[in-house]
Amino acid sequence: MVRQCQLLDISRSGLYYEPVGVSDEDLNLMKLIDKQYMATPFYGARKMAVWLKSECHRVNRKHVRRLMQLMGLRAIYRRPRTSKPAPGNKIYPYLLNGLKITRPNQVWCADVTYIPMERGFLYLVVIMDWYSRYVLSWRLSNTLDADFCVIASDDKVDKNND
Repeated sequence: MVRQCQLLDISRSGLYYEPVGVSDEDLNLMKLIDKQYMATPFYGARKMAVWLKSECHRVNRKHVRRLMQLMGLRAIYRRPRTSKPAPGNKIYPYLLNGLKITRPNQVWCADVTYIPMERGFLYLVVIMDWYSRYVLSWRLSNTLDADFCVIASDDKVDKNND
């Protein structure tokens, strides 16, 4: 076994580990948390722990947080307004305001987004026709340089000239 684990580059302790299921006590707490969450979805782990203590259950905030994460529950409340522009920032006009888009190739749009991977991110640029929602060109890159965006736009321009 020692040699096999060395060849596979895994630890022996992981080979013998058997996962432990959720205890009956945790299942009971999860039912109570779910019931209370339906009544008060704005309760986070702290408030939920206080409520469980008032119901005579011995829990702490970290245990409740772990159970809520396991259940996929998150407090619903108004988040900070992080997209609010600072005073003095230039506001650019919306150039398509009032324009009726009635045919293909009248308006294109481009978007850059990221795709999380096991080790880092991949960046995706898409150039799309706004009327038909047809993807005209796209490129992937593992760095956020402007080059792959320019290549994607050049590819689309070249295809239209053909």
